[in-house]
Amino acid sequence: MRIGIDARLNAYRQGGIAQYTHQLLTHMVGQLGDDALVVLEHRRQSEPLVRGPQVRHARLLTPPHNRWEPVALPLELLPQRLDLLHCPDFVAPRMRPCPAVVTIHDLAFVRFPEILDADAKRYYSQVRTSAHAAQAVIAVSEATRNDIVELLDLPAERIDVVYEAAAPHFRPLQVAAHEERSINGVAVRANTFLLFVSTIEPRKNLSTLLRALHLCRERNPQAGYRLVIAGVRGWLDGPIFDLLRDLGLGEAVDLLGWPAPDDLVWLYAACRMYLNPSLYEGFGLPVLEALACGAPTVVADTSSLPEVAGEAALRVPPQDVAAWAEVISRVWEDAALRQDLRTRGPAQAARFSWQRAARETLAIYRRVGG
Repeated sequence: MRIGIDARLNAYRQGGIAQYTHQLLTHMVGQLGDDALVVLEHRRQSEPLVRGPQVRHARLLTPPHNRWEPVALPLELLPQRLDLLHCPDFVAPRMRPCPAVVTIHDLAFVRFPEILDADAKRYYSQVRTSAHAAQAVIAVSEATRNDIVELLDLPAERIDVVYEAAAPHFRPLQVAAHEERSINGVAVRANTFLLFVSTIEPRKNLSTLLRALHLCRERNPQAGYRLVIAGVRGWLDGPIFDLLRDLGLGEAVDLLGWPAPDDLVWLYAACRMYLNPSLYEGFGLPVLEALACGAPTVVADTSSLPEVAGEAALRVPPQDVAAWAEVISRVWEDAALRQDLRTRGPAQAARFSWQRAARETLAIYRRVGG
């Protein structure tokens, strides 16, 4: 069987769906058996994503999310003689020369339609039709499968759950008690900061975290609470920065931008605690990364986050500022609790594996493609 995987997005992005695609490809190479893998890359991709004796590369001209994609992509697929096409970016072309599998990572754009601009609305408006027309649909969590059933009216039995995993380089790291590192020009000292990792946007609920931080500092100004934000600015982030200013937290918050991979591992390992107050996640990969690195972790008790974190993290209602302030102060002061959470994290993360995700995804291909 000739399996095509649409990896065009990887020429434009590094995280999220691009990371999912890269990890699947990497871990499939050794499990192909008699099948061939055709990696559909955009022509601007500088280096092949994976190599192997059964791997072929097709350089395509059609950019991802392009308005002409529904017509141009099928034409480019014809010469590839595919037996199956996997589209990890939510949408498979309606006109296609073979059966298709699509991965739906979340339905945030349905829950929060205000996050989409006009171009994104045009692209994601295809998701419902694409899911119903696909020969298989992969969800990355049970929470996402439930959303697909509820919001897209797709029967649950047509949806396979295949969990993501943390990349192998996320693992516990020995960090000295007062070790300091400069990250994007900002000096960060181990064990002295709260950590938030995400694009800054309303769905990530940073505003609740800022209010909780303000409350903690008011109650105990001597504790030295600091928050490190590892992530770039996103959409509708103006009110979040207004709140940061209005609460007078400028000196207590470090904005790092997006850190290098090694720096991100260090941040997870060195933080006093990792916090994810998101209102909604399809999977919540940073939670698994934090757990894999042994970060004491606190997550919102919503969507997929309890499913991913299991019993290895503390859970808080996402918009309860007082509850977030209480758990932050408790974990900040309780070294034994932090150590207990550090021990639980890697064991929980080890329950998720890209090797298994690749094996389960290949099984879906073989079921669909014959």
